[in-house]
Amino acid sequence: MDQFDIIVIGGGSAGSAAAGRLAEDGKRTVCLVEAGGTNDIVRVKTPGFMPFIPKASNYRYDTVPQKGLNGRTGYQPRGRGLGGSSAINAMVYIRGHAFDYDQWESLGATGWSYADVLPWFKRSEGNERGADDYHGADGPLNVMDQRCPNVTSRRFIESAASLQLPRTADFNGAQQEGFGLYQTTQKAGERWSASRAYVEPLRGRANFDIRTGALVEKILVDDGRAAGVVIRRGRSRETLRARGGVILSAGAFGSPQILMLSGIGPAAHLREHGIAVVADRAAVGADLQDHIDYVSSWETRSTDPFGDSLGGTWRMVKAIVEHRLKRTGIMTTCFAEAGGFWKSHPDLPAPDVQYHFVPAMLEDHGRAKVKGHGFSCHACVLRPESRGTVRLASRDAAAAPAIDPGFLTDERDMVTLRAGVRMMHRIAAAPPLSDYAGADRHPVDLTDDAALDALIRSRADTVYHPVGTCRMGSDADAVVDPALKAKGIDGLWVADASIMPRLVSGNTNAPSIMIGERVADFVKAALA
Repeated sequence: MDQFDIIVIGGGSAGSAAAGRLAEDGKRTVCLVEAGGTNDIVRVKTPGFMPFIPKASNYRYDTVPQKGLNGRTGYQPRGRGLGGSSAINAMVYIRGHAFDYDQWESLGATGWSYADVLPWFKRSEGNERGADDYHGADGPLNVMDQRCPNVTSRRFIESAASLQLPRTADFNGAQQEGFGLYQTTQKAGERWSASRAYVEPLRGRANFDIRTGALVEKILVDDGRAAGVVIRRGRSRETLRARGGVILSAGAFGSPQILMLSGIGPAAHLREHGIAVVADRAAVGADLQDHIDYVSSWETRSTDPFGDSLGGTWRMVKAIVEHRLKRTGIMTTCFAEAGGFWKSHPDLPAPDVQYHFVPAMLEDHGRAKVKGHGFSCHACVLRPESRGTVRLASRDAAAAPAIDPGFLTDERDMVTLRAGVRMMHRIAAAPPLSDYAGADRHPVDLTDDAALDALIRSRADTVYHPVGTCRMGSDADAVVDPALKAKGIDGLWVADASIMPRLVSGNTNAPSIMIGERVADFVKAALA
């Protein structure tokens, strides 16, 4: 069958939620189109294998050279296959701060205040702690406490407390500010991606067609209406038709790329690539925002943290066997086990720095091999002022887009990151974490602004949260309206992190799933 009521482009966090919710009641035919595979393999489903995710599950994009990072090219991993980035991420369950969503509404995203989105977060969530004013217990996305956090991660929290920094047992509850262990999107000791939550339970239903290995080349627009998609599978092309419309959910990089390949975007840029202009939309691919992040690492003599040593390797071998037999033990780690949210200035409405603590030495996104044992900590700017773009590098849908986050091009971001790095080092120097006597792998005079800034520019990069390239709003320039309908094209919705008018103060996976939940109801209402 090549005709459906709804076609969903992209089986990532938001796309899985949207497709699953639209298909579950059997009232409409839904086709989910995904360029990658099923991701139904041990290396994806086992949390501790996160550093060994196969290349087929990760787009592994690079940025254009970044002026704010001394001309370096940044790394942008993005999930490929069902589950999208929820199939390769650190599984940290964070929604952001209430301030973020209230700010969205103030910017014209009517109906997206914190009070508006909270019910959708609760609807999606199956928190093993149970339901309360902030959490749901019956949703498809399983959320649980970590089974076996490393002792080093607990020491990080104790060190923060020794500096009179608050503890937080629930970063998604009444108070985000503080330090603690993260909850994770896992179930029974395995990664619980959006696909496992929303798509796999419906596999085999007559009204739900799941097509993997299907690269979308463009959205078909007939007389101003999205009428289907052209896909490439191997060497063949197919046309799929949509009676009700199309939901584009290919992520902050993929969604603007597909829109532009379809003739929807900045007219001059489209003409540069010989693409006929269907709708001149300047904001498509604009307003890219991402969390700029700096990682410090310390080497320890203690083998408490994970590490590359004979003893560390033997410990991991035993842990792999335990996990295959029982789904318990240290292979359930999310690596970014502990963290916190901190205000660089007390007058801020919400924390502006987030920490991710890893009980292992992390260099170059985990791609660099580091001998020995130790720990790392990320510090990221939660609400950056720097802006970038996503543009076409080629008319070929299989080619990577040109990604320019514009990192640290606004000096205000450096001021915040500098403060965040200094606090991170204060925590590492406080007991009991300081009892490890860790050796800083990248020492710097923290009192010297120029020296610290130089080190940050030489090593900082993304912490994997790009948003904003198909901005939602009520103004004429917005790409989608508050019902996520594309402006100027009937029957087309965009639903993923690209629609966020501002980056949330935290990880973006849970908010993306919430967006997928909401678009499903918007589409149901539109087609009723």
